[in-house]
Amino acid sequence: MSHHLLAIDQGTTSSRAILFNAQGLPVARSQREFKQYFPNDGWVEHDGEEIWQSTLAVCRDALAQQGLSAGDVAAIGITNQRETTLVWDAGSGELIHRAIVWQDRRTADYCAELKAAGHEAQVSAKTGLLIDPYFSATKLRWILQNVPGARERAERGELRFGTVDSFLLWRLTGGRSHRTDATNASRTLLFNIHTQAWDDELLALFEIPRSLLPEVLDCAADFGITEKALLGAAIPVLGMAGDQQAALVGQACFHPGMIKSTYGTGCFMIQNTGETPVVSKNRLLTTVGYRLGGRVAYAVEGSIFVAGAAVQWLRDGVKLINHARETEALAEQTGHACGVYLVPAFTGLGAPYWDPKARGAIFGLTRDTGIKEIVTAGLQSVCYQTRDLLEAMRQDGAVPPRSLRVDGGMVENNWVMQFLADILGVTVERPEITETTALGVAYLAGLQAGLYRDLDEIASHWQRQQRFQPGMDTPQRDALYAGWLDAVVRVRSGDSVAC
Repeated sequence: MSHHLLAIDQGTTSSRAILFNAQGLPVARSQREFKQYFPNDGWVEHDGEEIWQSTLAVCRDALAQQGLSAGDVAAIGITNQRETTLVWDAGSGELIHRAIVWQDRRTADYCAELKAAGHEAQVSAKTGLLIDPYFSATKLRWILQNVPGARERAERGELRFGTVDSFLLWRLTGGRSHRTDATNASRTLLFNIHTQAWDDELLALFEIPRSLLPEVLDCAADFGITEKALLGAAIPVLGMAGDQQAALVGQACFHPGMIKSTYGTGCFMIQNTGETPVVSKNRLLTTVGYRLGGRVAYAVEGSIFVAGAAVQWLRDGVKLINHARETEALAEQTGHACGVYLVPAFTGLGAPYWDPKARGAIFGLTRDTGIKEIVTAGLQSVCYQTRDLLEAMRQDGAVPPRSLRVDGGMVENNWVMQFLADILGVTVERPEITETTALGVAYLAGLQAGLYRDLDEIASHWQRQQRFQPGMDTPQRDALYAGWLDAVVRVRSGDSVAC
């Protein structure tokens, strides 16, 4: 029996495949970026066909790097950008519209109408979520309302909906499997996290035909078998989880109170709350952390829309840097108190504000301000937003964490990690393997394949690579954060003008 696990990590800006051995060590990886589409203010789209082709290409490349065949892979796990919405023809598999990305805000007015009509309390009670364009239901409704003939085809059962995991599974299995897992389902606004089922009242509210929806399974389950022609042999798909929940597993946060924060395109902080869902009073989300053997581990989550995307904007949007790795040296030259604040509300603000109409701005510019100060402010914005989430969790009564486990591309930047520890006043722990999103779903697939006995065995593989201790004094920490809060107020109150 092969002891290799292939993790598909389909993200917001790139598709990746990482091949792990049974010890959870990566032995090969391949990554391919794809195009971002911005057809209107606050709109973000992807080409679903490009997502598929890039995913297939990186899987083949990862295998080729080690000279392995598909027969050497025990199982595949799929993790994905979560709320991104696709609709395709049930017969041909042809997409009827570009994927509407989780960052997209086109349904903000419709969400406002639903909230004004008093629906949010009911929706939140069932789903643990807020009514916001972030989630899949309003994106799906938009496609049905705006693509000619789509609603009629959906009513006739001719269309299928999925988040990226479901779409990739459909393509990998040649259309034989239309399934998702409980974590991805829990991000749609259509799934009742208490009954663990699609909810008829929510389907009626958002005008979604049930025939569109995938079957919901545990995170470790028999999702389907790939078409032999795609990778050279049929491989079972045995693990699936949304990217942030996969990272929770990869960081081995299996006990209530454990907390992780992932820094990719956005930033997502999740705290395991155990078998009891905890309702936030500070606009955090109650969600499914993972579901195994029919048992749910719930979590509280804070979602930041722009983290690594701020660095990408500095590179590609305003061209202040040529590569992300330049930012660390620039920040070291600048220091903490540069006086500049960048609020990266490019597609609104996420938790705990949930303001879809906020837009980005830079404050504190002087004649002395240059590239290094603006770049540093971009890095600091990620840390300030993380403190926003931690403060909300504290106000909800959560016990302050002893440490925060971090992962994602940005955590390779030592300056950012030290500033994060300083501004939070919490020890930050970076693991040996920072690709914890892919690792988590590989663990789930390995669990179902029998490579691991239980979660305790998985947890035994976690190792810390570096610890960052807070060194900033409290008055300085609070003064810097107060400046951030002032900048956020200005963005939200309309005192600034976004260009």
